[in-house]
Amino acid sequence: MSKKLYIKTYGCQMNVYDSARMAEVLAPLGYAPAESPEAADMVILNTCHIREKAAEKVFSELGRLRPLKEQRGTVLAVAGCVAQAEGAEIIRRAPFVDIVLGPQTYHRLPEMVARASRAGGHVLETDFPAEEKFDHLPETKAAPGVTAFLTIQEGCDKFCSFCVVPYTRGAEYSRPAEDVLREARRLVEGGARELTLLGQNVNAYHGIEGGLGALVRRLAEIEGLARIRYTTSHPRDVDEGLLAAHAEVPKLMPFLHLPVQSGSDRILEAMNRKHKADDYRRLVDRLRTARPDLALSSDFIVGFPGESDADFEATLRLIRDIGFAQAFSFKYSPRPGTPAAALEAQVPEAIKEERLAVLQRLLAEQQAQFNAATVGRTVEVLFEKEGRHPGQLAGRSPWLQAVHAPAPPDLLGRVVPVRIASAGRNSLAGVLA
Repeated sequence: MSKKLYIKTYGCQMNVYDSARMAEVLAPLGYAPAESPEAADMVILNTCHIREKAAEKVFSELGRLRPLKEQRGTVLAVAGCVAQAEGAEIIRRAPFVDIVLGPQTYHRLPEMVARASRAGGHVLETDFPAEEKFDHLPETKAAPGVTAFLTIQEGCDKFCSFCVVPYTRGAEYSRPAEDVLREARRLVEGGARELTLLGQNVNAYHGIEGGLGALVRRLAEIEGLARIRYTTSHPRDVDEGLLAAHAEVPKLMPFLHLPVQSGSDRILEAMNRKHKADDYRRLVDRLRTARPDLALSSDFIVGFPGESDADFEATLRLIRDIGFAQAFSFKYSPRPGTPAAALEAQVPEAIKEERLAVLQRLLAEQQAQFNAATVGRTVEVLFEKEGRHPGQLAGRSPWLQAVHAPAPPDLLGRVVPVRIASAGRNSLAGVLA
């Protein structure tokens, strides 16, 4: 009789990819997907350490899961970046947890499950292993849908002063291009028409001569693959080859998530970003020269220690200068173990909240303007799934906008011209052109 596995995924797309791979690793042990924790023999919390109070949210969830452990003997595991950063604390505060594993060790999950069942105690695996996990994972199964994530790079060597990633994901590692291409072909054979290449610092990819730009060109040769995206990138690693790929590879979508974090040079220096605001402006100019229809997304942190009114105004000025199709913005929150957590001049919470509200209003205006500019135009939409209403399909524009339109189901997985009739805050509505 098969056992049931439930994975709750927090955070980024890389965690979504990792969760899928953990499910594949456990499938040979007889684990099939469960619809809920209550129906599962094993529950994995795949955690993220980026957001505020991330660890406390995990402990809260573990408290809700504890009765399942006591009543049904459910195996409980905590994976991901909170596990990596606070493994011993998890065991101390939640001794009923069976397995704690970091993001570089999930290829060892079958062994950990066996050890936990034999020993009846805790298994803690948060060391960075000598072997590379991708060398020990099974081949990717069929794509889960029309779009798929594909991790090509992990870790980060940038050491931004606010970020835990170098400590939880380790040093930069790039998968060999041939491994990436094999996985990409399997995903496309399984039905994927769009691939999003993932990495903590994806444009630092060096698994092939020529870097990410060269890899994009190789991927674009795969028959049946319609679209290529990548995230998350760093401004310091946009090289000539990647610029040329944006100009010359039609399958590379004209949408780029390029985090800047702040528009103040003083704050950027304190963040250890190693670029200035004008460096970012010039890079955006070059990207838009290479691909004139390019749209941008970014990340912003408000209330970084020492941020003054003038620093915040510099961020607003940068946003107005560039114009973003969408963006993610957050109040600074100290991450334990990072240099910024020890800085003096922490900004009061009330000021952070006020600044975030101002910044988000500006970004929302820009997103609304960008969406409104598509009304009346015909755009190429990759239909990914059925819409919320009968006879409707939903998909994405080249600029990652959600689009829904009346369409027959045989158009799923196809790129179709759609005339945009109206624009909302978060989606577009259209008709087949």
